[in-house]
Amino acid sequence: MQIILAIDSFKGCLTSEEVEAVLAQVLTFRGVTVHSLPMSDGGEGMLEAFISALHGQIIQTKVHDPLMRPILASYGIAPDGTAVIETAKACGLTLMKAEERNPLIATTYGVGELVAHAIQQGCRKFIIGLGGSGTSDAGKGMLQALTDILAPNGTINDVLTSQTAGCQFTLASDVRNPLYGKEGAAFTFAPQKGATPQMVNELDRRARQFADSSARLMGKDTSTQPGAGAAGGLGYAFMQYFNATAQSGADLLLDLIKFDELLKHADLVITGEGHADRQTLMGKLPERILQRARKHQVPVWLTAGQASDRQELLNAGFARVDSITPEGMSIEEAIQPETARQNILRWIDQHF
Repeated sequence: MQIILAIDSFKGCLTSEEVEAVLAQVLTFRGVTVHSLPMSDGGEGMLEAFISALHGQIIQTKVHDPLMRPILASYGIAPDGTAVIETAKACGLTLMKAEERNPLIATTYGVGELVAHAIQQGCRKFIIGLGGSGTSDAGKGMLQALTDILAPNGTINDVLTSQTAGCQFTLASDVRNPLYGKEGAAFTFAPQKGATPQMVNELDRRARQFADSSARLMGKDTSTQPGAGAAGGLGYAFMQYFNATAQSGADLLLDLIKFDELLKHADLVITGEGHADRQTLMGKLPERILQRARKHQVPVWLTAGQASDRQELLNAGFARVDSITPEGMSIEEAIQPETARQNILRWIDQHF
């Protein structure tokens, strides 16, 4: 029997690699041929998953976090020179304590520092993961950093006409929101980043103002494009200034690893995430895996830390939908890494 493991991280608990390692070790011991594929849809774990798929290397450099404190951040370079940047490494919500979160001041400056460093290493192709940000500055900080580093006595126009000329940017994100408005970055995402209702209105006003000035500067306006609102509008800055294209992070990774080819030799796919529910069916990683596997008549099991809306998920085509967390166990206990490992082992014993 050949099984593909393609499981997203159990956010705040275990990485994709850690979840799959527990399953692979036991299944291999029991005589199953296992193919483990580290997974991410552009959010947490994106860097490691994409660099593993591309057989690249991880680079570290000094940047600034969302509050402009110096930190070390990682990005990746593939053998063909493609840079892989997980923006949360520099502007992520988890880089700030709960009481520090304030999207009125949080900046994407560190993302620009990562991009600039990669350009200085000779990179001209970029895959940018936009999940997990703690910012809502429409990418202004990122653009400022690029200007400061690559054209210290100039403007963003100097960066565009010389330093980044010929660069290609692909955004890995499943967010489809525009930059501003009731469905935009501020109203949709800023509250979970610490914004009060008053802050949300101000952030939306700033985004509209920046879009207006950018449209005059560039002679185009990408603020309403799907994905412009990703990462607090960072997606917009890449689209507006660097002609970036947005793709489903899940599909981008699955294409890179030639997932459809692997399916031709598989008997079963096990996918999963920390919490599966009806939103899983809205283009999240397990749903993208399901759609591809169905074309090859390969059954897909969905295994999550917690699974809600189980019947809807089964109706969508998953062959099994399971929670690994026993009934009655608190979330606080369930997300402890060692507890999660034991729960995975218990699940394997039940089904293999």
